[in-house]
Amino acid sequence: MKKIIIINGPNLNLLGKREPQIYGNLSFNEFFETIKAKYPQVILEHFQSNIEGELIDKLHEVGFLYYGIILNAAAYTHTSVGIGDAVAAIETAVVEVHISNTFKREDFRHHSYVAPYAKGIIVGFGLQSYELALQSFLNPL
Repeated sequence: MKKIIIINGPNLNLLGKREPQIYGNLSFNEFFETIKAKYPQVILEHFQSNIEGELIDKLHEVGFLYYGIILNAAAYTHTSVGIGDAVAAIETAVVEVHISNTFKREDFRHHSYVAPYAKGIIVGFGLQSYELALQSFLNPL
């Protein structure tokens, strides 16, 4: 069985409460249980932290063992050279995701330190962005 992890960065623990006009009303845990049930052929895990170093540590921990990583580094996407370097250093393919269309938002959100090292990027499809990323691992072109 393929082992895939979703790694979420800062403030994503507030999904369902935080800015519902941008992020919706569903908590990530509710969504995660739905997607786990929909894809029983995958060992799907989830990790969230508001702390940059913990995200880097998790990338290092799983980055040589797992089949795929779905990474929403949230605001750290646009600020963290360290997270970009961690993605570059590991062997496991990473798909960068964002719930909102970051290109419709503030200019600083148009740059990603993760993108140069990612297998691909999915933005702007709400929580479905995670499922699209998962499908990219299960149905490679």
